[in-house]
Amino acid sequence: MATTLKRTMRTRHIQMIGLASGIGTGLFLSSAYTIHTAGALGTIIAYSIGALLVYLVMLSVAELSIAMPATGAFHYHAQQLIGPATGFFVAIAYWLTWTIALGSEFTAAGIIMQRWLPHLPVWSFSGLFLLVILLSNFFSARIFGESEYWLAAIKVVAIVIFLLVGVLILTGIIHSRRTASAGFQNILSHGAFPNGIWAVFTTILAVNFAFSGTELMGITAGEVENPEKAIPKAIKAVWWRQIIFFIGSIVILAAVIPYEKAGVTESPFVTVFSMAGIPYAADIMNFVILTGILSMANSGLYASTRMLWSLGHEGLISSKFTVTNKHGIPQLALFVSLLGGVLALGSSFMAAGQLYLILVEVSGLAVVFVWIAISWSHYQYYLKLKKAHQLNQLRYPKWAYPILPLAGFAGSSLSVILVIFDPAQRMALLWSIPFILLVYGYYALRFKLLNKYQHKRIKISQERQVHDKV
Repeated sequence: MATTLKRTMRTRHIQMIGLASGIGTGLFLSSAYTIHTAGALGTIIAYSIGALLVYLVMLSVAELSIAMPATGAFHYHAQQLIGPATGFFVAIAYWLTWTIALGSEFTAAGIIMQRWLPHLPVWSFSGLFLLVILLSNFFSARIFGESEYWLAAIKVVAIVIFLLVGVLILTGIIHSRRTASAGFQNILSHGAFPNGIWAVFTTILAVNFAFSGTELMGITAGEVENPEKAIPKAIKAVWWRQIIFFIGSIVILAAVIPYEKAGVTESPFVTVFSMAGIPYAADIMNFVILTGILSMANSGLYASTRMLWSLGHEGLISSKFTVTNKHGIPQLALFVSLLGGVLALGSSFMAAGQLYLILVEVSGLAVVFVWIAISWSHYQYYLKLKKAHQLNQLRYPKWAYPILPLAGFAGSSLSVILVIFDPAQRMALLWSIPFILLVYGYYALRFKLLNKYQHKRIKISQERQVHDKV
């Protein structure tokens, strides 16, 4: 029974995974809400801050993945550099994030399909897509990487076309009655911050959610060929492309769509394509969003499976989760993660639907908790090398330390603290507190108190055996 994973993914796979994991409903749909809340200029500032923060976190991921290349990277790094309990929490939090996301992604995919086939129930489409994603993850990491590459490519092509259309509208090459109001004056048409500068900061967490998923590259460290070169190369390539795709898209949205008309009734990308006179704009974007949702589900199942494998590998859960098939896939971890997504999906339809909402709120913040742990692990790695007089092993220039990891830690922590001041997101933080206490409490009970009790029983038993022999 094999318990090791296989290095079958290539650099191009993880580049596309890192780039496209952050391109999803957060950009395609929620960006309109951000513009309406923070204003056009405020949204550009918020996304610029988010891009910088995710870059700092990814630099930490790169260095730690080179120093300690392991599947389930965040969990393993936190365990070794911060403490076993924190490593356990990071793994559980990240597993919960993606498992809960699976339920919502399959539901969303089914709802989108009803636009074209309204007579078929949502669950039928959800079941079909669930099977497709399962097969994508079942046979090999290479097949997962390849399927994710092409799903992600559709999103990237859509963004590139959108950027070109936006530039054509702003330069007047595409001109119609609907595009007459487009222009950079829209960015300041209602003042720099129409709802106050504080609205910019309260949307930071939503922006971070839009970027979340990029860190997933670190999890591939145990299954990518030559991770020492592949991961840093992928992170460098992903960052500047994210700047173009995210910041470029937001600038065009803010300039083309007047602030007061930005809403959540339709994707702002649909609005821009419709303004340009592109036929079937809504259908085209819904197809792109559908591929984006399937891409997120695909990555989510992969990430949650590897987290369970890593937990089993470190002895924190049953070693059965480490058993792999002949293709190097941990089957039990895969099916349990998928089952978790199905249960999350089911709970949203049951009478106790409030439980599902709580899980969604907690899992939403969990990604930022993981970012905090990544940055703090990086800082602890720096301190460890400094104490051992081995700073020459650091990947980045010495002047970057300890500013680099501490800036990522401070930025991630601040985005969580700011949730307190937003009534719409405050419940997420309030529910996260008992979740954190529950995970740490379970670890203390299971691996400290219970182990201490078991060791005491073994010692007493051994003493009795010695006494009986005498």
